[in-house]
Amino acid sequence: MAGGGFSKLPNGRVVVALTLPSPASEGGTVRVLVYAANRARALTRLRNLGLRAVYLRGNAEPPTPDEITAVLHHPDGLLWRTTPECLDQLWQPIRALLRPQMRAGILEGSARRPVGPPGAR
Repeated sequence: MAGGGFSKLPNGRVVVALTLPSPASEGGTVRVLVYAANRARALTRLRNLGLRAVYLRGNAEPPTPDEITAVLHHPDGLLWRTTPECLDQLWQPIRALLRPQMRAGILEGSARRPVGPPGAR
């Protein structure tokens, strides 16, 4: 089961931190940070990216102040880095983690269906 937690900010929004199995490597884990209006929306953002089995149970591993600062200063509000070597690695946008899966889906989908309004071609 994934470990994680959340921290409620003074403006009412939350930062959710989850430790998940890495989709890129066997046996590795990643720490994912999400900035959202509430916990449910944070988990929905991850599920919409393809991480379907993501749940937050409890608050065992809340985000650290450094993690909160990192996610607040990122335009997407969605970051990751590998663990436990995370002290030496910089935070990366979620696109970098999911890029191989997304590329395959985008390339296959664009070859089948033209982009633009019908009759424009």
